[in-house]
Amino acid sequence: MERQADVMIPTRWGNFKMIAYADHDSEKMPHLAMVHEDFSLEQPVLVRIHSEGRTGDVWGSRRCDCGEQLDKAMEIAALHGGVVVYLRQEGRGIGIINKIKAYRLQDAGLNTIDANIHLGFEADERSYETAVMILKDLGISRIRLLTNNPEKIDALTIQGIEVIERIPLIIQPQSGNAGYLRAKQDHMGHMLDMK
Repeated sequence: MERQADVMIPTRWGNFKMIAYADHDSEKMPHLAMVHEDFSLEQPVLVRIHSEGRTGDVWGSRRCDCGEQLDKAMEIAALHGGVVVYLRQEGRGIGIINKIKAYRLQDAGLNTIDANIHLGFEADERSYETAVMILKDLGISRIRLLTNNPEKIDALTIQGIEVIERIPLIIQPQSGNAGYLRAKQDHMGHMLDMK
């Protein structure tokens, strides 16, 4: 995998260089890095590793906190000259079709973890090797990581990225996603501080 193309994009949060990463320049769904124009390697870089969640990222679904997390991450990255790495691993790595099937199972009473397992997947199928490759391509080895997921910290650390600080990314629970967030906290160890 390598950098295929980049361009400066003006966004509502500020100017970010969008960089596409893929094995070939013909790839239609590359991983992306959004690098703020004030990005610098002089201090540990504020980084968000965000896994694609089209239902939330694009359509504002309230079943999850994905879109709100992405929005807040871009805002914080703009304030700190940071980077948002956008990984194409929809639905915790199971893809959009299986995510829709998992939603149907959740409607029938399963939580988000049990729904994935019922479909024959692990609770979380994501990996972070691609994110590490992107960070290394950008020259980043020391980060302030914007996350609630302890597995993400461990995965990056094992692969040589020094996580200097974890910064919480807490989104106010909504009626449609409180159960989803509680399952992430209670069964996956996400640091959400839900009562």
